[in-house]
Amino acid sequence: MRERNSDNHSSVLRLSLIPGLGHLVLGERRRGVHLLAFAMICVLILTSTWERFLEAFQGSAIDHWIASLFLVACLLSLSTFSVRDVRRLVTLGDERVQSKSPLRIALRRFQANRLAVWSLYVIGALYFIAILTPLLTPYDPSAIEDVLETRYLAPSTAHLFGTDEFGRDLFSRAMYGARVSLSIGLLAMLIAKLVGTTYGSIAAYFGGVVDNVLMRIVDVIIAFPTFFLMLMLVGVFEANLVVLVLILGLTSWPGTARFIRGEILSLKEQEFTESARAIGLPAHLIIVRHLIPSALSPVLVSAALAVAGMIGAEAGLSFLGLGIRPPTPSWGNMVSAGSDALLVAWWVAFFPGALLTITLIAFSLFADGIRDALDPKALMQRFV
Repeated sequence: MRERNSDNHSSVLRLSLIPGLGHLVLGERRRGVHLLAFAMICVLILTSTWERFLEAFQGSAIDHWIASLFLVACLLSLSTFSVRDVRRLVTLGDERVQSKSPLRIALRRFQANRLAVWSLYVIGALYFIAILTPLLTPYDPSAIEDVLETRYLAPSTAHLFGTDEFGRDLFSRAMYGARVSLSIGLLAMLIAKLVGTTYGSIAAYFGGVVDNVLMRIVDVIIAFPTFFLMLMLVGVFEANLVVLVLILGLTSWPGTARFIRGEILSLKEQEFTESARAIGLPAHLIIVRHLIPSALSPVLVSAALAVAGMIGAEAGLSFLGLGIRPPTPSWGNMVSAGSDALLVAWWVAFFPGALLTITLIAFSLFADGIRDALDPKALMQRFV
């Protein structure tokens, strides 16, 4: 009997080399379908772009190389995760139980929110496509050929989103614009949250004069309207990807700093902080290991909203001609270029505007899902 079970386990592990199959055999249908679908998408992209994939390793641009390497990494990661997870499930067997840890409970609460889950799918698909853009786009986003013949072509099978006033393919430009807008939003959010969390934690932990001085600086920065402060800084510095990320990130951290300060003030007098001080733990380790992780849940919610805010701010600056400059595409400058031709070629502004709207809504719904999943009152009720 044991030999038969071991043979069955071995066959399931061999099946798990194809992501999702092992999970389906074990009855883990949701996870199996997700893994199998993602693997099939990766394989489909690989087979349909095989020539471009090979070109990446023959001296192509760095972004082309990164896209090809990312696709390979996705397939290898899927197979590795599938085998390890199936081995874990086989080892547990009938002893599998639903974990009641706060993280597991929060994850199940998030999964129960259908809108939040679908918004996560949309966000993941956007970033996945943005990274693989060099393999997926049919045309050079900046290529200009016979303008009189190709300008303002309506959406068709040859040009899914149509063409603009210079005959450039809008689908290719929208995909490359997604890379710019999404990367600016994510990187600027990380800078804002990192600076704000560090700044607010230091102010709250040390208190006294340090807290007063640091928070008065925050008050001065908040006194300036953020968008006008961005406009001033963009006017002083030449706008490019790096400058925009720094400007957006370094003008958006004061709100996080004030919020984290309030959380740390309530946490630093609790017993676990006093115990850490009693054993002689340095201040920076108390802040990093104990205080910040305990105050991080609400920051995750604001982080999702912050990405949407950063993307919207970049789009606004680019729409005004102060952000990413053409011919480099971003959703903002594409909408700006199409706003002058709405009656002649509605598709020029519609498709990048629709992608921008979908992205902002997805991040908003995702943030709502995280907030509901991490609600401390709901989590505590599960332990009562």
